[in-house]
Amino acid sequence: MERRKFIGALSFAGILGTLIPQRILADEKHEPSVYAKNDRDYWYKLLYKIAGPVVHNLANGTLIKNMPLEKSPTFDSRSPSVTYLEAVGRTYAGIAPWLALPDDETKEGILRKSFRNEAIKGLNKCFTPGSADALNFSKDHQPIVDAAYLAQAFLRAPKALWEPLEAQTKTNIITSFKSLRNRKPFKSNWLLFGSITEAFLLTIGEEPDTVRLNEGPKMLNEWYKGDGWYGDGPNYAFDYYNSFVIHSMMVDTLAIMAAKNLVEQKVYDLALKRMQRHAVGQERMISPEGTYPPIGRSITYRTGAFQVLAQVSLMEKLPAGIKPAQVRCALTKVKQNMYETPGTFDKNGWLQLGFCGHEPEIADYYTSTGSLYMATLSFLPLGLPADHEFWTGAPVAWTAKQAWAGKGFAKDYHVDY
Repeated sequence: MERRKFIGALSFAGILGTLIPQRILADEKHEPSVYAKNDRDYWYKLLYKIAGPVVHNLANGTLIKNMPLEKSPTFDSRSPSVTYLEAVGRTYAGIAPWLALPDDETKEGILRKSFRNEAIKGLNKCFTPGSADALNFSKDHQPIVDAAYLAQAFLRAPKALWEPLEAQTKTNIITSFKSLRNRKPFKSNWLLFGSITEAFLLTIGEEPDTVRLNEGPKMLNEWYKGDGWYGDGPNYAFDYYNSFVIHSMMVDTLAIMAAKNLVEQKVYDLALKRMQRHAVGQERMISPEGTYPPIGRSITYRTGAFQVLAQVSLMEKLPAGIKPAQVRCALTKVKQNMYETPGTFDKNGWLQLGFCGHEPEIADYYTSTGSLYMATLSFLPLGLPADHEFWTGAPVAWTAKQAWAGKGFAKDYHVDY
């Protein structure tokens, strides 16, 4: 596999110094895990390190030129070109809440503004017909998935990512999203991809495909198994798809439908309660050492597995008994364990196939480089301001760490909703 040079060395300082004025990080010369001032400092620098190659290259019109195309050894017959829309949709869904914060003159704020400007520039470029980075919406079913993540990004940051776009870019995005209506999502979590894309179109005054809008929430409710777990289709799957997709897109879609009086408020409230219940399990699955089980499909999406816990934190809807600081501490430790493992990034800063390091053989048949940027979905709490309790609260041991230290912790019980 050919890996083209992107921007210097792997270190965060090397990447950052290339993309923004040197004065911003004049004193940053080391990896953030060692020299970060605090957890937030570590998080935003790590998110920038992960997402930077995608956003920067998209802004320069060089995403397709420079992004390495590493595929699973068992990659199927879909067009490899789907990987670029995967990278864009998933990355933007993860960075959107952070970019939505207001500008300020802190080091983080200056970086965030620069990154937001690049993100907007990149979207204007890749939705220009004939551009070097024009994204594939016409081949295969895969674009249904990643149009949904891009739609979710716009829902998470409408003023930061949607409103500033050029008028023609907006028209081209709407046309691209509507073009997917000639392909039906599979009878699985995919139904929610169609639903959230239509929900986004509804928010900007476009007429939605009502069948597609309603089918996701309807079928997933029929497949609900209890205690915070939906089936992925009629069968139960013990993996992370309830977090990668189901709870997040169910809640975000129903929020729009409830606001438009297309469903009763109690339908949304129930979906949120189920999401909160799932978050309880997610927090308890993080070991005292900051690891979690490599269970099921798509484990190469890495910390995207914790989108539910991240999103309820962003929404300030953590279940009773879970303090924001314990989520912060737990996820920080997971990120350190995962992203500081050699082989996670290639020499130019792109994510590589693997769970903890570079392990192409564990990638699923639908997985390529762009797929991996689901990892950004665990960074949603960066959308909370720096003075929020999530960031300022004193360190707190998470549940498993308390339990295995022989300290008191809350017991857990099944719920009936």
